[in-house]
Amino acid sequence: MIKTVSTNPYGDQKPGTSGLRKKVPVFQQKNYAENFIQSIFDSLEGFEGQTLVIGGDGRYYNRDVIQKAIKMAAANGFGRVLVGRGGILSTPAASNIIRKYKAFGGIVLSASHNPGGPTEDFGIKYNVSNGGPAPEKVTDAIFARTKVIDSYKIADAADVNLDLESSHQIENMTVTVIDPVSDYAELMESLFDFAAIRKLIAGGFRVVFDAMSAVTGPYAKEIIERRLGAPKGSVMNFIPLPDFGGHHPDPNLVHARALYETMMAVDAPDFGAASDGDGDRNLIIGKGIFVTPSDSLAMLAANAHLAPGYAKGLAGIARSMPTSGAADRVAEKLGIGIYETPTGWKFFGNLLDEGLATICGEESAGTGSNHVREKDGLWAVLLWLNILAVRKESALEIARKHWATYGRNYYSRHDYEEVDTDAANGLISALRDKLATLPGKSFGALSVETADDFSYNDPVDKSVSKNQGIRVLFKGGSRVVYRLSGTGTSGATLRVYIERFEADPARHDLDTQEALADLIAVADEIAEIKTRTGRDQPSVIT
Repeated sequence: MIKTVSTNPYGDQKPGTSGLRKKVPVFQQKNYAENFIQSIFDSLEGFEGQTLVIGGDGRYYNRDVIQKAIKMAAANGFGRVLVGRGGILSTPAASNIIRKYKAFGGIVLSASHNPGGPTEDFGIKYNVSNGGPAPEKVTDAIFARTKVIDSYKIADAADVNLDLESSHQIENMTVTVIDPVSDYAELMESLFDFAAIRKLIAGGFRVVFDAMSAVTGPYAKEIIERRLGAPKGSVMNFIPLPDFGGHHPDPNLVHARALYETMMAVDAPDFGAASDGDGDRNLIIGKGIFVTPSDSLAMLAANAHLAPGYAKGLAGIARSMPTSGAADRVAEKLGIGIYETPTGWKFFGNLLDEGLATICGEESAGTGSNHVREKDGLWAVLLWLNILAVRKESALEIARKHWATYGRNYYSRHDYEEVDTDAANGLISALRDKLATLPGKSFGALSVETADDFSYNDPVDKSVSKNQGIRVLFKGGSRVVYRLSGTGTSGATLRVYIERFEADPARHDLDTQEALADLIAVADEIAEIKTRTGRDQPSVIT
């Protein structure tokens, strides 16, 4: 029996950078999740009898919304649902399932790197048939529908047993509970030289991976320990927990501090890594060196040909605008295209689909390739291991040789979290007002060359995305970028990105914050951060 349920719209269901993210109690409001899911379906055409993929990162409220989504998919006419066992599918694994089984699309339940729990964060996003996040034209249509929705359709059926791999029938739709790991593990084995990595590990190379009690745990356990032979215990915190064990599942130097300290010790393992809540971000730490996400992108691109899946070379590299220019120098040397996009993985989709780019990355610890249409934390870790196995050098040696060849981009991101929304918007508005007056101004030894509000013209579909971040570029190649994040759920998050290029190898071992000290001071002076936000220092520095 299909029920049509009357409902009233909510005015706050505008998707952000990657779907709709709110606190769990918000999603638990009457019909809140149902309204958004129905708005997704109402914004799509041609899915009658088609396949829908559903899964999430295992955070609190994941199972509840999966049951709602399954029954609503049946009521709206989908022919098949593929759902991960236990309700689990990492974001890159969901993308792979959509592509491999030619699904119409997928609903991914996650708030990525944000905390989980009864009062913490939850999220819903829709991925299209290429496996990537819905483009802006789709999310705009979904938001428009949420503002006027007056009913939703749902099948009056029993809940599906998500813990047993089996098939169920709801109305005219088949629900198949699948192994969430096997398809992804097979894809990784097709891209990387597992034999070489196994040999490296068998020779005593020590790997430690922190899954942060999040979704990547089962994937890393299967691949790193079982298939690559790392000793039991190499993968830590591998059981996904609804509250991530009380951890903040963001793989940065603040929330993965214990891993950092382990890797900086005298008796450190050879290679350390971590991933986030939904498995699409990565942290790379070699023995004695933290590799910034921007540098990691550049180093992976420069060495990707060492892995079987990329032996023929790269078509191009794409990076988000706030990501450092380190990858640009690699692209120039390789003679391939470099594309600068707004923040948000959805902007890479067209470039990947058209074969313009092979590897993409964001400074926020997201890296991936054309194997799926999402960033992929474990993929980045495995590519690093493949490179280390072939080059037979440490991560520190690889980094130093890379900087000697390409120069070093000193780079840091300062996050001011949960800033008063009006204050944050006022800061950005004031910055926009002074853009025209900044070029030619000097701040100590720094002279502003150009300043603008980044706008992106998609080379494939010719769409234009404006107001994507304020850039202040100084003579000599240094820059400061300001933008408000679209991934938080409380107040506003102001992100400030600071970058300086250093060509001299004799100056490649400076402390990053010291190397950027004058730029950090100028960044505050130009935007009046302390005055406008009341913050004396960032919440997080990466």
